[in-house]
Amino acid sequence: MTIKDKLSSRKFWLSAAAFLSSLGISIAGFTTENEAIAVIGVVCSAISAAIYAACEAVIDKAAVTKTEETETEEI
Repeated sequence: MTIKDKLSSRKFWLSAAAFLSSLGISIAGFTTENEAIAVIGVVCSAISAAIYAACEAVIDKAAVTKTEETETEEI
């Protein structure tokens, strides 16, 4: 998958939006000295990145499996 494909991916933009909004929540928590909000923002930022990575791993695994099946059928 090329960078152009990644930038046109809805999953990528949804993940980026979730990360940025969580980061904004975290910054708001730090500026208002509300530690609970700050921690929630940091945790949600990490979770959004992890979910995107997991989704890409599942898609990559499916693509590899499909390629292996196609190569096996050709032999």
